[in-house]
Amino acid sequence: MSAPSALDGAPPFARDRLVHGYVVASAVSRAGDAFWTVALAWTAVELASPAVAGLVVAAGTVPRALVLLYGGVVADRCDALRVMRVTNAVRAGVLLGVGLVDLLGTAPIPLLVVVAVTFGVADALYDPCAATVPRQLVRRDDLPAYAGLSQTAQRIGTMLGAALGGVVVGVGGLGASAAVDAATFLAMGAYLLLLRPRYPLARDPSGSVLAGLRAGFQHLRDEPTVRSLVLALSGLNLVVGPALALGVALRASEAGWGAHLLGVAEAVVALSAAAGSLILARRQPVRLAVWGFGLLVVQGAAVVALGVGGRGVLIGACAVIGITAGAASVALGGLFLAVVHESYVGRMASILALGDDVLIPAAMAGFGGLAAASPTPVPFAVYGGAMVVVMVLFLARPGVRSLGAPVPAPAEAAPDDVDPQISAARQRSDF
Repeated sequence: MSAPSALDGAPPFARDRLVHGYVVASAVSRAGDAFWTVALAWTAVELASPAVAGLVVAAGTVPRALVLLYGGVVADRCDALRVMRVTNAVRAGVLLGVGLVDLLGTAPIPLLVVVAVTFGVADALYDPCAATVPRQLVRRDDLPAYAGLSQTAQRIGTMLGAALGGVVVGVGGLGASAAVDAATFLAMGAYLLLLRPRYPLARDPSGSVLAGLRAGFQHLRDEPTVRSLVLALSGLNLVVGPALALGVALRASEAGWGAHLLGVAEAVVALSAAAGSLILARRQPVRLAVWGFGLLVVQGAAVVALGVGGRGVLIGACAVIGITAGAASVALGGLFLAVVHESYVGRMASILALGDDVLIPAAMAGFGGLAAASPTPVPFAVYGGAMVVVMVLFLARPGVRSLGAPVPAPAEAAPDDVDPQISAARQRSDF
């Protein structure tokens, strides 16, 4: 069986209205996710206790984690756009059902749990498929620019969705919130109907689902470049997440700066990250890996700075963290999309997402434990220092430093030729 042929003719990214529309639709869908999370939490608190509300909101995390790797296999074997259309339709239908139940009476807590579980499973199938879409629509040289625009749009969507979610659920209740979120999924689903792959991807021929999973982890072991990118992208959340979520609150509480500082710090990080994403996407540096890992070295130093100094130092460190996070995620995210072999994109994305889901709670607990057992600057120094060391080690690898944009398109193997045992040699020859 021969590999699918690429369809040439995609316009330059700056004039690619089809992809721009997809970015906007994805941002609207992300806004709906944040919108619904706020509405779900508020409704659960109103109907029960904060503890029950926490369980309701978290109910989807376990099924999501259990299904994510399977979702990666599905993304690498099936029509990803079709899977995305189906999952969007399911989520919209569930939300419309919730709205109807709420219209007839009060939606019970068990129904909210079922909705959260359904969304967790749907996300686990949808997200790996969505990770393959840029490779199907965007020219390889334009992937960093796509990553910059997409990440900026999704950050803005998340912020606006969370803010609007609180307003709508407060005024219109759960039913109105469900209807609005359903509309975002229907809008995204309608746009997905317009999309056709410009660059069809070779499909994974591994056989059973377990064989596909084994091949994915084998690929990660055999590909040092891909492994470095997965670890670096995970580090963006594992270090910065606890430092911002717990560390800033700890500093503000100890210094008596007030709870409002948390909102200021979060806004500074979000706006700086959007700026960093746009700046790097426009600059298009030649050596993306050097820029990406170098920025994360600076970010690690900024995490250390969060633990010392006054409010000005903390806000300045938040700005540096935001800029470096936004820029590094564009550099390394675009590189990740370009470097991963086309028949493994879904599985690598699912492994990356699962790592975040599993390791971030442990990282949060570790930061809190260090903060309880040592002076305040210590957890910041340990987490930020570890990030600096790891990123410097990545930069010390010649094979990583040589990666840059534009990335030359490798000769894609036919599906029958995709062999995880020889994939490493094939990939390394491209650089």
